[in-house]
Amino acid sequence: MTDYECFVCLRSVCVISARPYGQRAVLKFGQYTGANYMAGRYTPGTFTNQIEKQFQEPRLLIITDPRTDAQPLKESSFVNIPTLAFCDTDSPLRCVDVAIPANNKGKQSIGLLYWLLAREVLRMRQVITRTGTWDIMVDMFFYRDPEEAEKEAEAAEKEEAPLAPATEFGATPGFDAGMGAPAGAEWNAGGAVAGDWGAAAGGADWGATSDGAPAVSNADWGATPN
Repeated sequence: MTDYECFVCLRSVCVISARPYGQRAVLKFGQYTGANYMAGRYTPGTFTNQIEKQFQEPRLLIITDPRTDAQPLKESSFVNIPTLAFCDTDSPLRCVDVAIPANNKGKQSIGLLYWLLAREVLRMRQVITRTGTWDIMVDMFFYRDPEEAEKEAEAAEKEEAPLAPATEFGATPGFDAGMGAPAGAEWNAGGAVAGDWGAAAGGADWGATSDGAPAVSNADWGATPN
C-alpha cells in the first residue's frame, strides 16, 4: 500500500504527540484532514491489546518525536504498522520506517511541520489546488500557553466592554452639591445666601448678646468674678 492510499483513507491514519508543544498541532491536523489523533499520554496496549477500549488498528502511524513517543512506536513494530516520524539529530531511528528531518522540539517548528503536512494531504486529495493558497493560518497549529490565552481573552473583553458615562455621585437635579444652594442662584442678591458672610442672618450684630444688649467691649478678661 502506497502512502497516497493511506492518506486517502485518513480514518485509518493515527497521529500521536506526547510532547505538549505538539498536542495542539495534531489536534488541528486531525480536524482539517479527518485523521485520528492522540494528544497527551498514550495508553499502552492501544495497538496490541484488543480488550482495550481505545483499541485501534491504524494503517499508518505519524509521531512527533521517536523519543517521547517510544511506546506507540514500539507497539507499531509488533503489529507491522508503517511509521512516519519527525526526527531531530538526536532522535533514535529504530522502528521508524520514514524519517522526516526536522526540529521536533520547538513549538513553532512542530506547528509548521503539521501545517505543511496537512496542506500537502489536502492537495493530494484535491481539496485545495497547488496554485492557490490555504486560508488556514499556520498560527492555528502553534502551541498556546493556557495562562497567556486567558490573559488575551480578558484583555479582549475589557476592550469590547463599553465605558459607562461619567456621573457625579450624590448630586440631584437643580441642586448645587458644592455650596448647598439651588442651581443658578444669584450670589450678589439679598437673602441669607448672598448676605454678608461676616454678619448673621437678618443683619444682626455679631458682637451683641442673644437678648439684644450690647456686649461689654472693654471687659478685663483677666479679672476674677466677684
